[in-house]
Amino acid sequence: MGIGSPLAIADGKVESKAKYRIVDAADDGEWGKDGETSPRRREESPTNGRKTYVYACAFFASLNSVLLGYDIGVMSGAILFINKNLHITEVQEEVLVGCLSIISLLGSLAGGRTSDAVGRKWTMAIACIVFQCGAAIMALAPSFSVLIIGRLLAGVGIGFGVMIAPVYIAEISPASARGSLTSFPEIFINIGILLGYISNYAFSGLSEHINWRIMLGVGILPSVFIGFALFVIPESPRWLVMQKRIEEARSVLSRIIENEAEINHRLAEIQEAAGIANATKYEEKAVWKELLNPSPSVRRMLITGCGIQCFQQITGIDATVYYSPTIFKDAGVNSDTEVLATTIAVGITKTSFILVAIFLIDRVGRKPLLYVSTVGMTVSLFMLGCALYLHQHGSVLISPEAGTGLAILAVCSNVAFFSVGIGPICWVLSSETFPLRLRAQASALGAVGSRLSSGLVAMSFLSVSRAISVAGTFFTFSSISAISVVFVYYCVPETKGKTLEQIEMMFQTGKECKKVEVEMGDLEHLMKEIT
Repeated sequence: MGIGSPLAIADGKVESKAKYRIVDAADDGEWGKDGETSPRRREESPTNGRKTYVYACAFFASLNSVLLGYDIGVMSGAILFINKNLHITEVQEEVLVGCLSIISLLGSLAGGRTSDAVGRKWTMAIACIVFQCGAAIMALAPSFSVLIIGRLLAGVGIGFGVMIAPVYIAEISPASARGSLTSFPEIFINIGILLGYISNYAFSGLSEHINWRIMLGVGILPSVFIGFALFVIPESPRWLVMQKRIEEARSVLSRIIENEAEINHRLAEIQEAAGIANATKYEEKAVWKELLNPSPSVRRMLITGCGIQCFQQITGIDATVYYSPTIFKDAGVNSDTEVLATTIAVGITKTSFILVAIFLIDRVGRKPLLYVSTVGMTVSLFMLGCALYLHQHGSVLISPEAGTGLAILAVCSNVAFFSVGIGPICWVLSSETFPLRLRAQASALGAVGSRLSSGLVAMSFLSVSRAISVAGTFFTFSSISAISVVFVYYCVPETKGKTLEQIEMMFQTGKECKKVEVEMGDLEHLMKEIT
């Protein structure tokens, strides 16, 4: 049984209010009620039709994430031509790049309340509509002021989308595949970044008065597909239970789980977690009051869920992507065309390694991947700082061409390690850490931390680089990344194979949060998978 479980074992059974029995991890966490064998394995290994349906839901729910990725990727190149066309200052450039992340926290905050009020599904629709309006204004902007207005609107829409997609997917996924499915938004962010890089390169040959407008306007296209998605995906069964629409929730579960007994079991479990069956003690406490004055278990959840969101961004990934042209020019890549072509290599690397993470996350667990990711990023960022420093000072230790190659290699290595661990796992943990009654609002709070951190890094990168050099900035990011390794060790529990309700029970004791250890078997498995 997992470390820190709050259930007491007696004669192979677990004594608890619901009298659940949890089988050893070798049994894949199969559990039943009242000591009877549950048909849970059927849920964990659904028929092909049901598996396809769940994957389709995760796919469509993740389309909003393409918008965020595309904006990050396309702005890195579009800003070169916006500078030439609108003649903006360095400070205006930082504001233009970073304001989207800052303003998106408003969308994330509103998204938590909105998703509880109108549902997860229709919150995605709001995100899509608001982003479309912002993208259209940006594409037609005659001045910097109008461009900022469009970017602020797009940021609100992205805030909605970033917050709601992982929550929806976590609530509709079976435990055995939740890690992979909840990573879908990160896959789509990376696909969006790659599409943005390709768009930059494809339209860079046009006039500087029109090319950046087309680059930004193309971002409207992914949101069109989101409209079709709303006719395919169902509402979250957990949200339906919160609204006491039990039969509708049962209907959704029947599309995911084939065994009737397991449907009833899961429905009862969700009802209890939602406060319908046996949670009257939460009725008098508002969600935000509980988050702002948390119990020890909720505090541990907030540290884990929100902390991992912040570390994902303050290690500098958005600065690396947004300002990759600046980094490559500082490393010796000269022409705009060469810079944009090099960024495509970064996008391909970032997208490729997210697929590795999806393959491994439910096989070896979250923590082993987080260790590999944070340690690898620390080394890569330090290597990038060294390459830029040596190039800047004309060191005899390395030729200019070798220094440029080392910098490109370091950037690709950094985004690869990011994508194989903290990039997707951040969203997985933040969506599965919190109990149902807090999930939407707490996930919104975590998304706020992520967007705020991203915005501050993006809006300060050029100024900080001017003060301490680009190399010094990446040495700083490397130090922060080293701290994230310590955070993972002490504050992140392993959630692989556990249901959302089991994870809630685990946080109630805090044992795994106080001292977390990676099982050697998981690390050995990870090394075998990688090699």
